Amino acid sequence: MSGNPIISFENITKRFGKTTAVDNVSLTINEGEFFSLLGPSGCGKTTLLRMLAGFEMPTEGRILIDGKDVSTVPPNQRPVNMVFQSYAVFPHMTVLDNVAYGLKMDGVGAAERRERAEEALKLVQLAGYGVRKPDQLSGGQRQRVALARALVKKPRVLLLDEPLSALDAKLRDQMRSELTSLQQKVGITFIMVTHDQDEALAMATRCAVMNRGLLQQVATPSDLYEFPNSRFVADFIGSVNMFEGTLDVDAKDHAIINTQEMGPVYLDHGVTGPEKGTVWAAVRPEKIELHKRTDTPPKVDDAPEGYNVAAGVVKHMVYLGSETNYEIEIAGGRLIKVVRPNLTRWDQEDFELGEQVWISFHACSPAVLLS
Repeated sequence: MSGNPIISFENITKRFGKTTAVDNVSLTINEGEFFSLLGPSGCGKTTLLRMLAGFEMPTEGRILIDGKDVSTVPPNQRPVNMVFQSYAVFPHMTVLDNVAYGLKMDGVGAAERRERAEEALKLVQLAGYGVRKPDQLSGGQRQRVALARALVKKPRVLLLDEPLSALDAKLRDQMRSELTSLQQKVGITFIMVTHDQDEALAMATRCAVMNRGLLQQVATPSDLYEFPNSRFVADFIGSVNMFEGTLDVDAKDHAIINTQEMGPVYLDHGVTGPEKGTVWAAVRPEKIELHKRTDTPPKVDDAPEGYNVAAGVVKHMVYLGSETNYEIEIAGGRLIKVVRPNLTRWDQEDFELGEQVWISFHACSPAVLLS
């Protein structure tokens, strides 16, 4: 990334009749980023992408590309290109003709078209496939054809609308790596719309989480996961256990949240929250440890005795190869999600259904949410 802004959304609002699809969104994307617009269906992310492409016009606000207002500029006059969810390749054309189609519409000569189309196919690892028809290709190969067709025009920005949703799980993982490597190689700004959290976290340099037309948080994947700014973001990005409680102590070097379900939760830092106000301690499942039940609760190294620990019973477990997912029932019937890596071939036998256990987590593990 150069750090120079290439795209700016300034107070963008889009209404369809009485429905507000995008609500006063302001966002800057830097040149060379792999940026992801992330959120549930109907959150406004695709509408925002379509406004950037020129397929929709904003009701209010401006869209700038390289400092130029393109809010009312037609799609074919914007320095962007788009890869659609359905690929939209022409079945009656060869792969080479598909890739070169945009250049033909721009009046580029036949020799140059062929040369640039072959270069684009080589870039997406389809050299030698130019004479084939799309129905002779796999789903992943057709996706690469769509990418080559978009890249051949050398756009300033490449827009990707759910680009991997039509692929099976294994091919989707492969294409994640290929897309990331391709973006780094060509240096073009990629903007991807997806509802798949894993996809966004694996590929993007930064993500914008949206909900009901509103921008919720913009951050790197690791910051979104470890430092969510709201219960919505924490719950949408991955899996999480949230404990509602009262912020009883908020000192400079520690805080204590009194929760009904988990008991007192100790944090090794202050949170600058509302004194005696309601907050939520959010703990990811992989940060919770399981212990065999003994008469004495386990001691958490960085918390006072009796904090960040609770008794429970194994109610459900799912073996997934690299890890096992547990649901532990604690007092009051609350089910706590725990993820435990299988470090040896026998780890899945360590705990059994119905077994009494302790759960615990470190004082640095919870994220404290105020809303």
